[in-house]
Amino acid sequence: VHLRPLKTNLNKDDLARKMAALTPGFSGADIANVCNEAALIAARDLNESIEMKHFEQASERVVAGLEKKTQVLQPDEKKTVAYHEAGHAVAGWFLEHADPLLKVSIIPRGKGLGYAQYLPKEQYLYTKEQLFDRMCMTLGGRVSEEIFFNRITSGAQDDLQKVTRSAYMQIAQLGMSEKVGNISFDMPQPGEMVMDKPYSEQTAQMIDEEVRSLIRTAYIA
Repeated sequence: VHLRPLKTNLNKDDLARKMAALTPGFSGADIANVCNEAALIAARDLNESIEMKHFEQASERVVAGLEKKTQVLQPDEKKTVAYHEAGHAVAGWFLEHADPLLKVSIIPRGKGLGYAQYLPKEQYLYTKEQLFDRMCMTLGGRVSEEIFFNRITSGAQDDLQKVTRSAYMQIAQLGMSEKVGNISFDMPQPGEMVMDKPYSEQTAQMIDEEVRSLIRTAYIA
């Protein structure tokens, strides 16, 4: 539907299948945005037809944000980002329940200095093992930095936030901790004021300990 009006020498049926793989979870408006962006990129480069590289650049732009051409990384920073992103990729490759890797980039875009794009399955129920493998993959970047450079950087902040949110959700909301039990508490949303917790200080301490233990286990694994 969205490729029909575009001027390209590529086979549109093959192109549609490739673009479907590059844009998992996209709405119709997002796909239209990618197609329009590809046409604009091709026009800026004075091409007579839209090539595959223009579609790839467009999908990266929509998925990860604008390329930050003013943000020039130093060679050692670039190397650290490369090893960090490769850490996610390698960890995901060997984990049974991790999402398949689609692309790894070390070009600064949006908020990050690099990104790894995955092909998530369309599912709404997750097992404890699947959530654990996702945590391991998310921590793969920090682990890679420690193994290869024997130091850690601030580049893992977003990963750590994701892992912490996932761990608290599993322990306090999804009843996935034997110690805490089959109990579900509403966790505060970002920016939400919390007057008092719906559980005792003893339970709060137990949840914190279980979260730390889960993250530590995922990091070691």
